[in-house]
Amino acid sequence: MPCLLGCIAAMLFHHVHNAEFLDAYPKLPAWLSRAGVYAAWLAATAIGLTGYCLLGRGHRRVGLGLLFVYCCYGLNALAHYALAPISEHTTMMNVSIWLEALAAAALLIVILIWSVFHA
Repeated sequence: MPCLLGCIAAMLFHHVHNAEFLDAYPKLPAWLSRAGVYAAWLAATAIGLTGYCLLGRGHRRVGLGLLFVYCCYGLNALAHYALAPISEHTTMMNVSIWLEALAAAALLIVILIWSVFHA
């Protein structure tokens, strides 16, 4: 599924930027670490890929459920704006945040359409 690969790549881009410029992101919790950001990406990606594999093996509900969770995680990139407004983020921060959120939204739309036509 090309849309899933695009979402994985967009999330990786945002997580790498976030991890490497962690101190520059406004108002992130002090406990958040570079390793933690990378671990979060790995865990989320594992959930998305597991969902896709399960869906392909006929486990529709669980597969779609995991893919839905994965999409929600991607949309959660917008939570950066709950901590600080767009204006407090650099252009590249905003690009990485929005790229992840839009990729997750696109994947969610694809999953919803697929589930309707494969009911």
